[in-house]
Amino acid sequence: MKYLKFFLVGIYFGIVLIKSEVISWFRIQEMFHFQSIHMYGVLATAIAVGLATVLLIKGLKLKSFGGESIDLTPKPFNRVANLAGGIIFGFGWALTGACPGPLYALAGAGYVSVILALLSALAGVVVYGTLKPKLPH
Repeated sequence: MKYLKFFLVGIYFGIVLIKSEVISWFRIQEMFHFQSIHMYGVLATAIAVGLATVLLIKGLKLKSFGGESIDLTPKPFNRVANLAGGIIFGFGWALTGACPGPLYALAGAGYVSVILALLSALAGVVVYGTLKPKLPH
């Protein structure tokens, strides 16, 4: 019962994704073909909200729901790893028409065909977790 609030926030987030059309394959294809600014506006808004949230967390020294301090130390930048990961992520996004967050919203909305993409994403996580000790970080 203590996780109900997180479940409800997830349901709300899924509804927002559906209503804002960011789970629309057509919207994503428009973005990759530079035919519409809709998705770029959504991404820019997400970046602005993320920046404001990080500044609030750091400025007010907010704590997690469990009372622990939130550590926002940056990870070291690795050009090759970031480039490779970005290319793989971008290809997957362009091929499936969805990034990981909207996959769950699409599944919840009843799009059965997205299950293959969701299983592929989960398989990618397992492969990365297996190979992580051998990768340059």
